[in-house]
Amino acid sequence: MGQRPLRLRGSRRTCMGWSTALGGGAAAPAPKVVVTDALSFFFLGFFLPARPLHGCPSLRVRASVSSPQKLYSSKTTQVKSGEEVQIAVLGASGYTGAEIVRLMANHPQFHIKVMTADRKASEQFGSVFPHLITQDLPNLVAIKDADFSNVDAEIIKGLPKQLKIVDLSADFRLRDINEYAEWYGHAHRAPELQQEAVYGLTEVLRDEIRNARLVANPGCYPTSIQLPLVPLIKAKLIKLSNIIIDAKSGVRRGAKEANLYTEIAEGIHAYGIKGHRHAPEIEQGLSEAAKSKVTISFTPNLICMKRGMQSTMFVEMAPGVTAGDLYQHLKSTYEGEEFVKLLHGSTVPHTRHVVGSNYCFMNVFEDRIPGRAIIISVIDNLVKGASGQAVQNLNLMMGLPENRGLQYQPLFP
Repeated sequence: MGQRPLRLRGSRRTCMGWSTALGGGAAAPAPKVVVTDALSFFFLGFFLPARPLHGCPSLRVRASVSSPQKLYSSKTTQVKSGEEVQIAVLGASGYTGAEIVRLMANHPQFHIKVMTADRKASEQFGSVFPHLITQDLPNLVAIKDADFSNVDAEIIKGLPKQLKIVDLSADFRLRDINEYAEWYGHAHRAPELQQEAVYGLTEVLRDEIRNARLVANPGCYPTSIQLPLVPLIKAKLIKLSNIIIDAKSGVRRGAKEANLYTEIAEGIHAYGIKGHRHAPEIEQGLSEAAKSKVTISFTPNLICMKRGMQSTMFVEMAPGVTAGDLYQHLKSTYEGEEFVKLLHGSTVPHTRHVVGSNYCFMNVFEDRIPGRAIIISVIDNLVKGASGQAVQNLNLMMGLPENRGLQYQPLFP
């Protein structure tokens, strides 16, 4: 991205490049910054006094402040108890951005001060999403001179090295840049960062995430599939061949004709049949668990519901292993985990059990075909499958309890 100007609508001055805009220039002490992607942009958290960003007085967190101030600095990335972390949400008008805002409303230390959405600039957030009208939020503003389409990696590449980043885009999920180019149709724009990125499946890679600078937040399908399968593969309880996955997701926000009510209502819409971009991400995680190549048969489907995801996995068990063994291993693996739960007995997980929460519920069933088992997992695709897991990772990276701001119980009925 270099030094392309970054201007906010209504601003009196232009911030030259991300380093200056975020206070990372030579004149400012090193800030402690957390950055995550909200839908197709970023979700930024930074330690700041209630003052404008250094070098960009028009981007204020309090309108009463009239002069630029230096960023607050610290030698550690751990937040003290009660210390405020100010948050900017870029791309806040999408479902994932709105979900970050909802989760932040319950977080005692993360507070939103800046929000952007080009098409909704100058509007009140409560007008765009009336269900959040009770929150004390800044008006939406536009970033006029930065073209963010398909350049997430370039933006991250241009950010100061002291920033902590959690990226919800797919840019850093695949470790093999050649595989990335094959699936996404262009060369990776920041290959040096690709090697640094830590995959953000929290319950599986907690220690790596805690010490990471750049975390690639997993996709929704990969989260719901890897949480049950990775422990079973590591324990060699299931065979690596003939893994079949049928997954169903609530309809996301988008302009595609297939997402119109008349196209999606009263039916199930299979898509990405020849190859969904989450397939290599899933295979990467399973292959790392197996320490050998794993290939899956994966079919995603859209179903006419607002949110939620169910993944049904058909697996062949190792010789002598029973469905009960799979259940007990998953139960012991996730014992003590707050957000991953094994349901009791023959209880079937349903998406309505986890709506609005950061939970993943799962259960294991014996297939009628001898030697095979069926595993069902459910998540809220906007929370555990996106924004909730991002906040969970952000908490870890900042030295906070990872459940902070995420202790929402599911909505039922």
